[in-house]
Amino acid sequence: MSIFYKKILMITGGTGSFGNAVLNRFLPTDIKEIRIFSRDEKKQDDMRHEYQAKYPEYSGKIKFYIGDVRNIDSLRDPMHGVDYIFHAAALKQVPSCEFFPLEAVKTNVLGTDNVLTAAIDAGVKKIVCLSTDKAAYPINAMGISKAMMEKVIRAKARNISAEKTTICCTRYGNVMCSRGSVIPLFIDQIKAGKPITVTDPNMTRFLMNLSEAVDLVLFAFEHANPGDLFIQKADASTIGDLAKAVQILFGDTGLGIIGTRHGEKLYETLMTREERLHAEDMGNYFRIPADSRDLNYDKFFVNGNVQTQADEAYTSHNTRRLDVDGVVEKLLTNDYVKQMLEEKKEWQK
Repeated sequence: MSIFYKKILMITGGTGSFGNAVLNRFLPTDIKEIRIFSRDEKKQDDMRHEYQAKYPEYSGKIKFYIGDVRNIDSLRDPMHGVDYIFHAAALKQVPSCEFFPLEAVKTNVLGTDNVLTAAIDAGVKKIVCLSTDKAAYPINAMGISKAMMEKVIRAKARNISAEKTTICCTRYGNVMCSRGSVIPLFIDQIKAGKPITVTDPNMTRFLMNLSEAVDLVLFAFEHANPGDLFIQKADASTIGDLAKAVQILFGDTGLGIIGTRHGEKLYETLMTREERLHAEDMGNYFRIPADSRDLNYDKFFVNGNVQTQADEAYTSHNTRRLDVDGVVEKLLTNDYVKQMLEEKKEWQK
């Protein structure tokens, strides 16, 4: 019997890469129902047909709801009877958020507040929200909006009884081959016989599979106290080594350097120096407990903290760095890469 036995799970932004990974993991289990909440009816229709074909005996467990996290009224009916929520709805593309920052605020900040408010009103027992490494020391609109999202989550968690609703958050880096990520772009460029386009070969990024992102969310689900933030320890590589690894697997069509895009960092930070000082090492994960201080500031002027930050943040520059062979090995664990390698036999004929 699983922890989701006879329970109803709702996934906001459920037609995305994360939602699909959760469906593949949980649909064949003893979970009662999974509700997919999103605003794109085309993606919902595609998902409906895909899972009817893939899991005909279980696809009836999936329920689809059209709505938008920006509209709290569209969230209320789908939440009736829901036990747990994975909140994945977000604007995630760095360039688009740079050009339209208020749209990022509406979805990532105000939308999150709507989800939490509606969930608390509906008596949802536990909510795990998904954040990004770009929320740590943010320099772009997407990261700033996600950092504000985390603040909303922790403020909400502080002001609600855990006996009613437990709210927590996860933060993770780039998910390999998720929608909009660079590896599928590299493969498409090689398939078309074009050079791979790289922004900066020395740029480093964390590397995770979708299954690891789901594992992180489940770990948070099982271990969270209100307002906790969970981070997975992750491998990283340079973008240059990632490009070489993809070319080893799919063919060398050359390399072109195009320069960094709007709002990109040289490396990503999963945990700040300030957070690391208070973090709890839980093996493969870090737990950063919520700040328990309230508006009674006076005692902090009298008894402040002598040490306010650790020596260094946890970044894609100082985590375990994979070499090219290590990246190849990592890529071969990815379902999308394995699928493309099978298709490679056809498009190389």
